[in-house]
Amino acid sequence: MSDNENPTDEQEEEETEEVPEAAEEAEDAGEEGDGGDEEGEGAVEEAPADDASAEEEEEEERPKPKPFAPPQMQMPKMPEGDKVDFDDLHRKRMEKDLGELQTLIAAHFEKRQKEEEELIALKARIEKRRSERSEQQRIRAEKEKDRLARQAEEKVRKEEADMKRRGDDDAKKRKVLTDRTAQYGGYLAKAERGKGSKKMTEREKKRKILAERRKALNIDHLAEDKLREKANEMHLWLTQLESEKFDLQEQLKRQKYEANVLRLRVQDAQSKYSKGGRGKGKVGGRWK
Repeated sequence: MSDNENPTDEQEEEETEEVPEAAEEAEDAGEEGDGGDEEGEGAVEEAPADDASAEEEEEEERPKPKPFAPPQMQMPKMPEGDKVDFDDLHRKRMEKDLGELQTLIAAHFEKRQKEEEELIALKARIEKRRSERSEQQRIRAEKEKDRLARQAEEKVRKEEADMKRRGDDDAKKRKVLTDRTAQYGGYLAKAERGKGSKKMTEREKKRKILAERRKALNIDHLAEDKLREKANEMHLWLTQLESEKFDLQEQLKRQKYEANVLRLRVQDAQSKYSKGGRGKGKVGGRWK
C-alpha cells in the first residue's frame, strides 16, 4: 500500500476506539441515575407513613425522566477481503473522465462537421442564386435591347411611311397645280395670240427700256475727283433702283393677293351655282 493509505487506516482505528468509549460513558451515566433513585427511595422510607403515601402519589403522577440515549454511530463499511486500492479507483475515475471527454470531443467534432456541411450547402445555394440572377439580368438586358431595336425599326418605318405619304401628297398637289397652270396657260396662249396683232410685245418693250437706261461708262479719261462723283452718282442711281424694285415687288404681292381672292370668290360662286342647280333667276330685271 502507498503512504496515503496509512493515515486512513489510523483514522478508522481511532473512530472505532471512540465509539466504545462513548458507549461506556453513557452506561456510567445510567448507573449513576439509578443509584440516585435508590437513595431517594431510602429517604422516603424513613419519613412518616402519611407523608410517604402522599409522596408516592406525587411520584406516580410526576413524569419519569427518560434515560440518556447516545446517538447511533454507524461504522463505515469496509470492503471485505483485501484493502482498498486507491490507485485502481483513481485510474477508473480517470478512465471515466477520459471517456466522457472523448464523448464530448466527438460530439463537438460531429457538430462542427455538420455546421461546415451546412455552410458549404449555403455557399452553394448563394452561388447558384447569384448565377441565376446574372442569367436573369442577361435575359432582361437582351429583351430590353430587342425592344429598343423594335422601337427604332418601328420609328424608322413610320418616318418612311410619313415621308412617302407627304411625297404622294406633294405629287398630287403638283399635279393639280400643273393641271391648273396648263389650263391657265391655255388662257394666256389665247391672250398672246390675241395680242399678236400689236406692234410690240411686253418683252420687247422691256428690252427697249433697259437699253435706254443702260449707258456706256466713259471713265478712262476721268480724274480721281470725277471718278468719285461718278461713283456717288451711280450709288444714288442704284439706291433709287432698289427702292423702285421694292415698290414693284410689294405691288406684285398685292396684285397676286387680290387675284387669289378674286379666284376664290369665283370658285365659291361656281360651287354654289353647281350645287343649287340651274333654276329660274332674275336676269336683267326679268324672271327667266
